[in-house]
Amino acid sequence: MHDYQRPPTLYRYGTRAELEAALKSGQFRLVPSGQFLTVAFSKVWDKELFDLLAPADCCLVIHNTEEFGERLHRAVQRTLPNWAGIDGAVEYGHRSPLGAAFTKSAAEAPEQEWQFAWRSLTPGASLNPVTVRIGSIEQFAELRDRESHLA
Repeated sequence: MHDYQRPPTLYRYGTRAELEAALKSGQFRLVPSGQFLTVAFSKVWDKELFDLLAPADCCLVIHNTEEFGERLHRAVQRTLPNWAGIDGAVEYGHRSPLGAAFTKSAAEAPEQEWQFAWRSLTPGASLNPVTVRIGSIEQFAELRDRESHLA
């Protein structure tokens, strides 16, 4: 049985400039992956991910993942009304029950991703990157650099 409960904390590794925009205005870029637009987070704090996801020099730590996830889905729904969204854990080395968008190679397992994905309900819709804004998330998120986490 698979557990689709969001983890209590999500981590997004990236550049400080990108993550400051995410924290202050809730700005997130959805990028094409297969037939989906996706944005991925990690379920873990791991200093190795700064190197793996270079040029990451900062980490956005989201403490209220339910509030965050609902706001993100609502923002995408407003921006892309004919798209269906889902989020869940990425599975590594074998096919995820959620499909190809949630399946990655075993070599990518250290990322331990939680992914948000949207699929167009209109056949042949273009898959261009889309930026959405969900408003400030400073009430339940923070930025940390590689050395500032008390792990």
